Amino acid sequence: MEFLEQIFKIEKNNTTIKKELIAGLATFLTMAYIIVVNPLILQDAGMDFGAVFTATILTAAIATAIMGLWANWPIALAPGMGLNAFFAYGVVLGMGHSWQIALGAVFCSGILFVIISLTPLRQWIIEAIPRSLRYGIGAGIGFFLAIIGLKNAGIVVASEATLVTLGNLTESSVFLACIGFIAMVALDKLKVPGSIVISIIAITIIGLITGDAKWGGGNFLPPDMSPTFLALDIGGVFTAGLYVVVLTFLFVDFFDTAGTLTSAANLAGKVDNEGKVDGLGKAILSDSAATTIGSLLGTSNTTSYIESGAGIKEGGKTGLTAVTVSVLFLLCLFLAPIAKTIPGWATAPALVFVATFFARNLKDLDWDDVTAYGPGILGAVIMPLTFSIANGIAIAFIAYTAIKIATGAMKEIHLAVWILSILSILYYIKDLF
Repeated sequence: MEFLEQIFKIEKNNTTIKKELIAGLATFLTMAYIIVVNPLILQDAGMDFGAVFTATILTAAIATAIMGLWANWPIALAPGMGLNAFFAYGVVLGMGHSWQIALGAVFCSGILFVIISLTPLRQWIIEAIPRSLRYGIGAGIGFFLAIIGLKNAGIVVASEATLVTLGNLTESSVFLACIGFIAMVALDKLKVPGSIVISIIAITIIGLITGDAKWGGGNFLPPDMSPTFLALDIGGVFTAGLYVVVLTFLFVDFFDTAGTLTSAANLAGKVDNEGKVDGLGKAILSDSAATTIGSLLGTSNTTSYIESGAGIKEGGKTGLTAVTVSVLFLLCLFLAPIAKTIPGWATAPALVFVATFFARNLKDLDWDDVTAYGPGILGAVIMPLTFSIANGIAIAFIAYTAIKIATGAMKEIHLAVWILSILSILYYIKDLF
């Protein structure tokens, strides 16, 4: 359609409407878990489950639509995992602050994020990241995605002796997840469009038959959002002196977004030969505005999702992919029981499959320069082992700077890398003050 071509530049990006729609569906299915998981986590902080459910969907839909229509990127956004856990278990339950004040802190971090995004500073910082760290970060995000998928599938479980170990592969849901991964790889090899989507739906249907998946149930009307809508307490943030909390939200959100956007840009072909990322400024501002919007509606920090890699893997290259995700989120306001029917183990193999795609970043590392690939690999390994993208990125920066200093190559350290390394160190030693 001509109007879609004008908005999204479909032909220019060497894609098709069909590919973009399938890509959007793939991304949605791999991140739809947030619709239920986010309300469950924030409910522990005392927030109303139904209100957060609606706020989560509306925030994801609005933020993703902005990313698609304005930035023309195939990236979906939603309340971030890890950030919601810090909100509930760190700020509210751990520090004893109300969830209203915590929402106020999220709002303040979002405003700071927007201010930075309106200046060349953030784009300058991201584009100043050495390629070795970009590729390491990209692979690390894949490893992080893999461990989430393996955990959700029950293939990797906790162990007191070895931290993690192999789960019970004879459990039917674990077996179905394994079948799902095999199906995705096989269908992709056979060039079958929508391999991820087909596999998720197929194993979910089998799960309904075996009893491993259950009908979502519940009311088809959108839950009332009034308990959390505009309930944030901004004044309480300053009264309680939660400056460190605000900066922590900003710091984690910044690095999660930086890692996701830079690695996704590389995979979506948005990086030129000089390392410049096409349309990064708009993508950054879209992401930063999302946190502010989410805090007003009643949820924790919103960020770009690494699960967007599922859509990119299906061929998504434009904002039409994101708009498709946005529409599917909105539909979930009225189809919550159906959305809840797809279990975590059914989407888990998709996360692992996408992880293999992100891991291809490793091949582009400069394997002839240990000072380049060393910090990149270190950051990549740290991400899954600490269950944190932010930790991996921060430690990679610190290691990169320290190694360059130790080898007498200080001139190779960009000013932005110096700043980020110092901020990373301060982040880890903040409890000493």
